Amino acid sequence: MLFCVAARVGYRVLLYPAPPGAPLSLPADDKVLSLQAEDRVPVVAIELPPPDDRARTVVIFHANGETMDARLPLAMALHAHGLGVVLAEYRGYGLARDAGRPDEAGLYGDASAVLDALQRQGIGRDRVALLGISLGTGVAVEMAVRGRAAALVLVSPYTSIPAVAAAVLPFLPARWLCPDKFDTLSKVPGLRIPALLIHGDADEVVPFAMGRQVAAAIPDATMRVVAGGHHNDLFPTEPRQLLEAIVEAVRR
Repeated sequence: MLFCVAARVGYRVLLYPAPPGAPLSLPADDKVLSLQAEDRVPVVAIELPPPDDRARTVVIFHANGETMDARLPLAMALHAHGLGVVLAEYRGYGLARDAGRPDEAGLYGDASAVLDALQRQGIGRDRVALLGISLGTGVAVEMAVRGRAAALVLVSPYTSIPAVAAAVLPFLPARWLCPDKFDTLSKVPGLRIPALLIHGDADEVVPFAMGRQVAAAIPDATMRVVAGGHHNDLFPTEPRQLLEAIVEAVRR
């Protein structure tokens, strides 16, 4: 019993390890956005502006063990293909490390603030695509079901955080231990936008079967399997192929 109590208290440390991030060196046209969530928590994002008023903007929600700057190479590659890109940071991470502790509701608030900022720029849902990576897939799905985007890309998606915990620690009561649910599988059947799912069939963190389940539950989903791909090596394994697949999906 004491072990279970300790696990519940400490699980957020495992779910949100929150590294400090690296110093940023941005191209001249890019900018750091300083925003505020509805709960008055500061929100930080990096924007690579779209080249014109017709291009879509991809909003990237990163994984739990990294900060937004880790995905700057991906953002720059997408930008080179004529897309706007925004790298969203989570509270407690990187440049937002002093903005409070991360939790499910807080991450949704941070994401909403970023999308609201784009809306104020005239970049509405029809010009927005959401790209979530690992933990970020749950954030992207929540924003998608709220009607905030026209396309969705999920990299290494899970069915829910308690389900992942149960797969790793089957002897513990995962649903009690994990109040942050990110219950993707229950949400996606209502999606009415095109979605691309990318998953490695050797993923050792989020079971590949979960990606299959999520893809099967989305009405207009395409799944791309990275043969032999693990949780953290998908883009190094197929850099050009995955980039091209994402660009195509974003422009659908």
